[in-house]
Amino acid sequence: MKTTNNEVGMTYQHQYQHQDWQGKPIHLPTAKVVCIGQNYLDHIQEMHSKTAPEALFFIKPATALRPLAPEFAIPTQHGAVHNETEIAVLIQKPLSKVTEDEVMDAIWGYSLALDLTLRDVQAQLKQLGRPWEIAKGFDGACPLAGFVPAANIKAPQQLTFSLAVNGENRQQGDAGLMIRGINRMISEMSQWFSLQPGDVVLTGTPAGVGPLLAGDKLQLKLQSGSDLLLDVQTSVSIQP
Repeated sequence: MKTTNNEVGMTYQHQYQHQDWQGKPIHLPTAKVVCIGQNYLDHIQEMHSKTAPEALFFIKPATALRPLAPEFAIPTQHGAVHNETEIAVLIQKPLSKVTEDEVMDAIWGYSLALDLTLRDVQAQLKQLGRPWEIAKGFDGACPLAGFVPAANIKAPQQLTFSLAVNGENRQQGDAGLMIRGINRMISEMSQWFSLQPGDVVLTGTPAGVGPLLAGDKLQLKLQSGSDLLLDVQTSVSIQP
């Protein structure tokens, strides 16, 4: 039986909807993901990357979004898939060419995401001097946890986060070490891309990226001082 476009759209919509940290739906649309690269010095160093004064922005489409838990799937036919753990920011109001002071009122909340990266594909494209969107924007490339309301977080730039894989610590991040802070990066993004309600901003990853394998058990934590805001346990499966 032929599948209609409407049926395909309904199938996708069932795969992801923004939720809060208690699992309740957030009534914002599923939209694009705007990301910043090279925002932690230790990650720049581990990747031996060339940097520039200008921020490195890129976009993942809405089809990249998936729930982070209880499991997420990775493609294995294109080589290594690397974890990049990042603080995620959910936008609730339109932002276009705004100042840093205008950013805070437009933030619904904060969460954790994995900026999954096809590392072998990305390396090949870099060598050819080509854009590497397909290494970052493939279906399921942004598993995302539930969002903690902004009102619950007094100092977003003091958030810390971590990733453990099979019980071993792999990434440890501190928002205070970002090269561009959250408000500054969103303001700069808005000079190029109008941000809309339901958009997600990924804020960069610290050192510790590495390959994920089917069957891996992951634990991601987001903390504000001694307060544990998120403790997400999930596992890795293979995309069909």
